[in-house]
Amino acid sequence: MKVNPALTDLPIETADSGFYKGFSKIVAITSKLLIAGLVVWALAFPEQSGAVLNGINKFILASFAAWYIWAVAFFVIVCIGLSIWPTAGRLKLGRAEDKPEFSNFSWFSMMFGAGIGVGMLTWAVAEPVYHFNSNPEVIKGITQGATEGNIRSAYKWSFLHWGLGAWACYAIAGLSLGYFSYRRGLPLTMRSSLTPLFGSKLSGSLGHIVDIVAVVATILGVAQTLGFGVEQFVSGLSRIGIGGLTNEEGTANSMGIIVAIIIIMSASTLSALSGVGKGIKWLSNINMVLSITLLLFFLLFGSTFFGLQALFVGIWDYLIALPQMSFTVWRGDGAAESVATKLEGWQGGWSVFYWAWWIAFAPFVGLFLARISKGRTIREFVLGAMIVPSLMCFVWFTWAGGTAIDLELTGGADGVIMNAPDGDKIFAMTNFMLAPISELLSWLMAVMIVVLLMTYLVTTADSAVLIVNTINAAGDEGPKARPHILFWGVALGAVVAALLLVGGLTAIKTAMVIGALPFSLVMLLQCIALIKAIFNDGRRESAGLATTVN
Repeated sequence: MKVNPALTDLPIETADSGFYKGFSKIVAITSKLLIAGLVVWALAFPEQSGAVLNGINKFILASFAAWYIWAVAFFVIVCIGLSIWPTAGRLKLGRAEDKPEFSNFSWFSMMFGAGIGVGMLTWAVAEPVYHFNSNPEVIKGITQGATEGNIRSAYKWSFLHWGLGAWACYAIAGLSLGYFSYRRGLPLTMRSSLTPLFGSKLSGSLGHIVDIVAVVATILGVAQTLGFGVEQFVSGLSRIGIGGLTNEEGTANSMGIIVAIIIIMSASTLSALSGVGKGIKWLSNINMVLSITLLLFFLLFGSTFFGLQALFVGIWDYLIALPQMSFTVWRGDGAAESVATKLEGWQGGWSVFYWAWWIAFAPFVGLFLARISKGRTIREFVLGAMIVPSLMCFVWFTWAGGTAIDLELTGGADGVIMNAPDGDKIFAMTNFMLAPISELLSWLMAVMIVVLLMTYLVTTADSAVLIVNTINAAGDEGPKARPHILFWGVALGAVVAALLLVGGLTAIKTAMVIGALPFSLVMLLQCIALIKAIFNDGRRESAGLATTVN
């Protein structure tokens, strides 16, 4: 069978002059209108918007739960397969002579910070505690919640949501973009990753739709992350003595949300204006150093043996149960109190939510990973972007979350940690550990966590602004006009603030699950396109044809 040369040219029309010079006007204007419309709708008609979003969300959870579960399982299989496939594993994201731009430390720091870093500070403590109280084994009566016998189940499910599945979503998007942009010379934008399937048709309307879907998914996925971060940031500010920002339940009030958004988005917009090589790189290095410092605190002064045991036993349990957890879809039987219905509700609220979150986050993280991974092989990319970050998440969950569980079980915490709001759990835990020794030490630890949280939030937000502008500019990685950076900085903050003020984290969660659905289809097509491209490149090499752009 004849093999054709690889497509190395995908022209995308951009404006030659005016305010949108260098940008694809259709993609940029349409995505701005969609996001602005969501903000205005949420603020002007809060009850109506909440009802409509909730209705769509319930339909998606009822009709597409299996799609999300099986799609992420497929992404994991594809990533592992590409890394061990000899033809694929040795291929570079670039030409043979290309070398990585960033050191391994900076590469991993930016990757982890943009990918999941900020979530660690909320969920490394909160999620193991949640699953310690309730998980599918507890619902089925196999284990009893809040007992020592439920610890292994708690970590098995925590690892599922923050392990290979999460990072496989990012790796698929990053591999697809890096492969076609740096090997084929195509624009660094989502449509390029589908060229083996649709070819030059992606220069037109089809490509515009793909990029618009990616922009909307990115904004909603990042909004979910920032929403959690804002709640925790406000809790931290209250812990270090800034009052009036929380309500009686300890969660952020309207003033707290507005103050946090202004601080975070102002700093992130300034960082975005400086570009990847300056502000984002330095912030990523700082938050990695602070993360290691905080983790060392838990290693040295937390429940060290408990965490070590939970890490190794948890990884074993996770890997053994991974195939079953990855493919099982629970269906309710209509009875509100039945085990089947409870399992369906648990999976919708946890696994399906997480898979939607990671998929919505994937265009942002994927494009960012591609941007910083030029010159690395596919095998190196998968190990660096999937295996290593998963292990880092596991360490955080076992030592930070494990310390919380151990303090509740045997350390006399007596609900101080468990009953705190999600964003405040890590502050409640460190305060419980340090306050009896020194109030000053407890305060200084809270300050360090607030600074760390700030760097993670800023890194995530400014990276998102640059990525959205890159997609809008038809993949151009060069400097962007300041007004566009400022617009997306304000727009991202406005989405988070509007949805938080209207319906709290639930409203952001609902919008994100909806926005992730169309991009999940794009990611499935990316997998097929990538496999097809690598297979055909093997045939091209055999036929003496070039597989990279000159």
